Amino acid sequence: MNDLSIWLTIIFLGIGTYLIRYSFIGFFADKKLPDWLLRHLRYVPAAVMPGLVAPLTVWPEATGGDPDPARLIAAAVALLIGAILRSVLGAIFGGMGMLYLMQYLLA
Repeated sequence: MNDLSIWLTIIFLGIGTYLIRYSFIGFFADKKLPDWLLRHLRYVPAAVMPGLVAPLTVWPEATGGDPDPARLIAAAVALLIGAILRSVLGAIFGGMGMLYLMQYLLA
């Protein structure tokens, strides 16, 4: 690919993502959404987050895609802390601390 086609691809992808985002923000900003839709939209973050986190935990890039016991243990600890304490920051810091501890102990 030459420089022109790369830059055109970047520009058109930028315009496309802008239009996709604007379609939700611009068209629905001044409208009241139905209650049933708002009720379902509350679950979107909880549905998307595992899809983002699970591949990075089970098949991390740092290990060449092989499962890593340190990351699996840290994820389990973070899940446990989050479930018991209902604290996002507690789960983040607890999982991060356990990851570093397990990497130190298993190295």
